[in-house]
Amino acid sequence: MKGVIALLLAALCFEALNAECPEPGTLKDHYGSKLCAQMFEDSSYYYEESCTGSFLYVYPDEDTPIMPWAWTNRISSLVVGRGCSLTVWSKSKKQGYKKKFSAGIVYHLKEYKQGLFGNWNDSISGYYCTC
Repeated sequence: MKGVIALLLAALCFEALNAECPEPGTLKDHYGSKLCAQMFEDSSYYYEESCTGSFLYVYPDEDTPIMPWAWTNRISSLVVGRGCSLTVWSKSKKQGYKKKFSAGIVYHLKEYKQGLFGNWNDSISGYYCTC
């Protein structure tokens, strides 16, 4: 039994190492500028398939109460840079449900509850990021 548990733990660690999500400590844009966060269109049951698809750069102290229409309610995974926090809202103009994410990788926004029955997958309509 101990061998099976050890094998499962090793497999989970190996899977996390293969994830495509950028590391929070090295979060930068294509030009090397520090990012507060990076939000991704796609997520998957498998960690290595999360943080894929189109992405949106979020710079330090960026305040976007109304997301561009192409991004409204399309975020499925995200990464928040070290020393930063990302606050998101379920409705534009900082209305609706609110959630604050600290530094780290969120592979599946569907795992974060929103209200009684909902979750944060495809539910972000505004954000504020600070470092």
